[in-house]
Amino acid sequence: MSYRIGIDVGGTHTDAVILDKDYKVIAETKCATTEDVSSGIYRSMREVLAKSGVPREHIRFAMLGTTHCTNAIVERKRLNKIAIIRIGAPATLSVKPLIGVPDDLRKQLGKHVYILRGGHEFDGREIVPLDEEELIRIAQEMKGQVDSIALTSVFSPVSKEHELRAAEIIQDVLGEEVALSLSHEIGSVGLLERENATILNAAVVNVAKTTANGFIRALEEEGIHAKVFFGQNDGTLMSVEYAVKYPILTVACGPTNSIRGASYLAGLSNALVVDVGGTTTDIGVLINGFPRESSLAVEIGGARTNFRMPDLVSIGLGGGTIVRLQEDGSFTIGPDSVGYRLPEKGLVFGGDTLTTTDIVVALGKAQLGDPSKVSHIDRPLLERIYERMVEMVEAAIDKMKTSAESVPVILVGGGSILLPDKMTGASQVIRPDHFGVANAIGAAIAQISGQVERVFSLDELGRDKTLDLAKEIAVSEAVAAGADPETVEIVDIEDVPLAYLPGNATRIRVKAAGKLDAALEQINH
Repeated sequence: MSYRIGIDVGGTHTDAVILDKDYKVIAETKCATTEDVSSGIYRSMREVLAKSGVPREHIRFAMLGTTHCTNAIVERKRLNKIAIIRIGAPATLSVKPLIGVPDDLRKQLGKHVYILRGGHEFDGREIVPLDEEELIRIAQEMKGQVDSIALTSVFSPVSKEHELRAAEIIQDVLGEEVALSLSHEIGSVGLLERENATILNAAVVNVAKTTANGFIRALEEEGIHAKVFFGQNDGTLMSVEYAVKYPILTVACGPTNSIRGASYLAGLSNALVVDVGGTTTDIGVLINGFPRESSLAVEIGGARTNFRMPDLVSIGLGGGTIVRLQEDGSFTIGPDSVGYRLPEKGLVFGGDTLTTTDIVVALGKAQLGDPSKVSHIDRPLLERIYERMVEMVEAAIDKMKTSAESVPVILVGGGSILLPDKMTGASQVIRPDHFGVANAIGAAIAQISGQVERVFSLDELGRDKTLDLAKEIAVSEAVAAGADPETVEIVDIEDVPLAYLPGNATRIRVKAAGKLDAALEQINH
């Protein structure tokens, strides 16, 4: 028998599941997320193993969706000592790196910033040759000062030549132990946002390494020698090596795991997913079983970036959201939450704070804690608060729809007990079995993906052959990441003609995904 363990870290709870090879849930558990994140992960892992009774040696795969990197950026803690190198003088000297980034983050990450000659035009022509001598001087100056480097060249998604050459020179001088993040592998066209994404990636390499090593060690201590994967923000998995190289891609894996888990549990590949946690409600869109991606620049820790992220609306409504009653009979809902302290803070649990969970218990819509502790609250007031809670979610659902028609809505997350079985704008409301741990299930069932996003000139090969080439690259990326070649298929294609570029240029993005089982089962045996 072959089993897999899926763990997902949320702001309030860390969920864990064990699935068999047919993806049937064998055991599930929910633990409070801890401040250091890791001990909550280990506890949920031990609990789910104890519940399942599955022999340790039969667990072949372990998938982790984690907030470690996001937290490090938001809290400005445990970040690498980085250098920022931009290849783009004299063309880009008017706008310095880290412009528009919050002061505290700029102070921490902007200690070693260099701009040197080089870069390409939007049509791939060289602006000026790469200044290799200056680069060698910079690399020697950085020796012993930094452990991670963010390298960005102008229009590198069109021509990556200068970034690759610069990486070679830096590694010759500094050796392999300094981590290198190359912008053409991380962001898309748009210098500042791509540079920011690369800088943030370089800043969280150590956090990703520590998390990966800690997770592998915790598994081994339990006697589990499984192949480890990390969830990434497009709803697919990446190997540990890939996650340590591109840790920024783990940033929004929590909501996407929930969306993928919801799709699997409800048996739907096109729907809206409403994931209600302890702190927020995230609403995303399922298209062909994968989360719809955002076409806008996304802010992380105050820095604008442009790499692939799920299209989400988040509202400050969760199971621990604080409800404040005013003397004039009015009230406010959130946006702050008691979070993982709900079992000690909520009124029904003997605490002193009125939360949304107390509201649904007082109205008899959920059985939790001691309802007598909220029986003193005026019933019409409770109903008005509840109505407002539902309206908040309905308004967010409306924002995510592309037409006025009603669509199926899948409710998941532990906090989804807050919501009713009928909502405006929903053709049906589905609350599947195991809805409380949909995020951990999403992590466990995820596929391995590969993606290409580049500017191609259609004049060279013609449209059909260029698309075929892009598909081939995406498939080989997926196989390199650990997907079984037999099961890889193209799951998303987008091409946008770029009218301002010569050579009939088009930005093509292709994503391929496949199962990891067959090829890796053999290795694990």
